[in-house]
Amino acid sequence: MDMDLVEQVVAAAAGVVASGAISANGHGNVSIRVPGAEEMYFTSAPSLKGLGPDGIVRVALDGTLLEGNLPPIQGAVVAMHTALYQDHPDVGCVLHTHSPFATAHAVAHQPIGCWIEALAMFGLADGVPVAAYGPRGSEQAVANIRAAVRPSVPAVLLANHGVLVFHRTPDLAILAGGVVEEAAQVAINAQALGGPVEIPAGLRAAALQRAMVFAAAGTKTA
Repeated sequence: MDMDLVEQVVAAAAGVVASGAISANGHGNVSIRVPGAEEMYFTSAPSLKGLGPDGIVRVALDGTLLEGNLPPIQGAVVAMHTALYQDHPDVGCVLHTHSPFATAHAVAHQPIGCWIEALAMFGLADGVPVAAYGPRGSEQAVANIRAAVRPSVPAVLLANHGVLVFHRTPDLAILAGGVVEEAAQVAINAQALGGPVEIPAGLRAAALQRAMVFAAAGTKTA
């Protein structure tokens, strides 16, 4: 295996854990697309906490294990990673977690609305949809994910399961996963105050545009 890619996956797993958008036991999986090949590097351990290089395997995008040892419980979710790489050539990293507040929405079959500005800034102006439940790793589960994913929307909730986030790079995927969890948490907290209120549709694009303006201006120094 390419040790640079192995280290990238290890670093991405550590980044997910550091973000806090993960369950207490650290369950989840991370994959990174192999540039120029129909392959991915994938975490084979049950937890992302303390993941080392020995917890990485190389898998073809048709699901064939190419290198490493892949336990059945982890192998069952390979297909939802490979499906995203097959369907979206721009996706370079896929994350799956059971982050508590996003998973609460998934268990309730409730999509996440665009009620915080960060969602609009990270390509989630229409919120995060819910993919209908299918048994773990089944053809039905993968078909439901494919049906729920919307163009340029880098996340989907998995009914009665968790959350799936995907983006061009690991850093962007980790950031998007954190934003999804934050939005889910504030929505649950806001229920005590009458419920979350979405940003008006006409202003969501403006939030992204303002972020782009400031990014283009660069860092200022006195």
